[in-house]
Amino acid sequence: MHNRFLFAIPLVIVLGGIAVLHAYWALGGRWGAAFTVPTVSGRRMFDPTPAATWLVCGLLGMAVVLVMGKAGWIKTGPLGLLLDVGVWGLSLVFLLRAVGNLRSFGFFKTIKETPFAHWDTWLYSPLSLLLAMLAAGLARIPREP
Repeated sequence: MHNRFLFAIPLVIVLGGIAVLHAYWALGGRWGAAFTVPTVSGRRMFDPTPAATWLVCGLLGMAVVLVMGKAGWIKTGPLGLLLDVGVWGLSLVFLLRAVGNLRSFGFFKTIKETPFAHWDTWLYSPLSLLLAMLAAGLARIPREP
């Protein structure tokens, strides 16, 4: 198995799963939604609209296609450089998500005693860091001719 598959397979599975979860929420599903938005003084900082949730779903789907292209699973033609830059960008996005805004989410948040903060500390931020590392690992592998 090529090294790129060691990075691409978990990326596609996790990003695809998160995209499906966002589609579920956009269609009105409630499971897990209570712990997806930071809270301050017991109030959600924002309430995502279905359109915003679909947007996130679409971006995650695009990330899956990007990873699949970089892994060589789909033909990309002359878009190789764009894939390289895109996967590095994906890594940066997830690294920034893991670091957070220094207040309500990320490893360096100051609001720590909420249900969201608990999930963020033990799942969302570590998963974001893992996704950042996997994307960086995939980005470092040269494209095949």
